[in-house]
Amino acid sequence: MLRKLDENIWVAERPQRFWGLEVGARMTVMRLADGSLLLHSSLALDEALRSELDALGPVRFVVAPNKFHHLHAGEVAQFYPEARLWVGPGVASKRPDLKFVDVLGDEAPDEWKEEVSQIFFAGRPMENEVVFFHHQSRTLVMCDLAMNFGPRAPFLTRAWMSLMGGYKQFRPTRVDPLLIKDRPLAKRCMERILAWDFDRIVIAHGEVLETGGQEALRSSYAWLLRD
Repeated sequence: MLRKLDENIWVAERPQRFWGLEVGARMTVMRLADGSLLLHSSLALDEALRSELDALGPVRFVVAPNKFHHLHAGEVAQFYPEARLWVGPGVASKRPDLKFVDVLGDEAPDEWKEEVSQIFFAGRPMENEVVFFHHQSRTLVMCDLAMNFGPRAPFLTRAWMSLMGGYKQFRPTRVDPLLIKDRPLAKRCMERILAWDFDRIVIAHGEVLETGGQEALRSSYAWLLRD
């Protein structure tokens, strides 16, 4: 179930429907220098997935990075009582049942700041997403700021994404500009993200962009950067 992308970074993927479309879901697993694991956007932890995670190292840290990617965050504590959870801005109001350490922001916690950086992509309150950068593998890890569906996606998903602009190309959909309520603020956040030296981009829905991520993200957000 876990697929290795590079040294100390893996992904796991599962089917998931949203608004009736199969869009899939992806969890990213980052192993830190001390051997502990950081889970980004956790999936349901069945026995098979837990076994693979346990083979990599102890699950110590979990992030629910935006207001949509929190569904299985609470399950991690059931199986890994020592794991600690951080949530994106606004997640707490949607999930008052979650026990978390703190709200994610621009400054990464001491637990991973030397190996994984983060930036709150502000100005887009629908998701309030926090974007991560895994230094060692030069991998940007995000959820909903872009799509990248290919021919392996189901027919209805391909058809919808063809209309929305997320098929056979890495880019935000055509509705994404409408979701940004503070463009100057969002532009500054995107400029800071683009200052990171990343090549690969992991997104939650669609295919991982293995290379060329820096230019792909800059090009797909040119409409925001030129404001």
